[in-house]
Amino acid sequence: MLLIDQQVSQHIDQNISDGTSMVFQRQLTQVLARTYDVKYADLPYRMLFPVSSEVSEGANTIEYHVYDQVGVAKLIGAYAKDLPRADVHAKLVQSPVRSSGVSFGYSTQEIRAAALGNQPLEQSKANATKRANEELFNSIAFDGDSDSGLPGFLSNPNITVTTVPNGAGGTPQWTTKTPDEILADINNLFGGIFTLTLMKERPNTLLLPPAQWNYISSTPRSSGDSVSILQWIVMNSPFISSESDIIPVNQMTGSGPGSTDQMCAYDRNPDAVQAHIPMEQKFYAVQIEGLEYTVPSEARTGGVIIYYPLSVSLASGI
Repeated sequence: MLLIDQQVSQHIDQNISDGTSMVFQRQLTQVLARTYDVKYADLPYRMLFPVSSEVSEGANTIEYHVYDQVGVAKLIGAYAKDLPRADVHAKLVQSPVRSSGVSFGYSTQEIRAAALGNQPLEQSKANATKRANEELFNSIAFDGDSDSGLPGFLSNPNITVTTVPNGAGGTPQWTTKTPDEILADINNLFGGIFTLTLMKERPNTLLLPPAQWNYISSTPRSSGDSVSILQWIVMNSPFISSESDIIPVNQMTGSGPGSTDQMCAYDRNPDAVQAHIPMEQKFYAVQIEGLEYTVPSEARTGGVIIYYPLSVSLASGI
């Protein structure tokens, strides 16, 4: 919410009339409250990656341990003393936290005109500020930021990346493949994680480009069948439990090697992956710059951390 201290309030009163100042402060508080009600359906990172705010706002680094158990038991005699030792090794991993900033403002004339006509201040400016910050956080969540070292979901160097094979039509694209070939691509993606991790990881979410999602949603499993490919997956996959677990995401379009479309399987679980937001966007006290009253804002992000990289797999070429 807005933080207007006494000094700033007095400064406002010195530049515009007391009545106008009070109207401005009241309306600005309402404007900022309404920014939290704005929905951004095409910025999906909060839905796809469990959000964590457990890291302190003041932290510059996120630290976590990755534990590995070692040790092998053996058969022993009744009086054996050379028992093998089991242990746990911990590896400390550090990841940065960075701040974002954006502001909006109103001219003195806009404030006077709003007060004179009893009209609300323009809401779109505050909404644009909120939108700008969410767009940045969404971009970092998927792609990270190489300059600051912030990790992203798709840019993690340790996740498995493969290419789907060509189908009978001679290409890997799903529009040229049979339903059986498409199902094999998806099964291989999920089964690869399950097998590679020796059944320790069970992915439960499939991300698809919108075009491919639409294709399997509207294409029958077989000729004359009323069940779509997508529905058949839900009914038969040991990993996918509902249609809501197969999600169209714009970021999967053209994000693979050579700008190819790709799909992603992963475990949508906070124990496996988290989007770290130590500080949600805060709006600070009004600042006066010439004939404009500016409202600065700040937020902090730690990007998206994948705690078990082998629990995520990408397949391109679809």
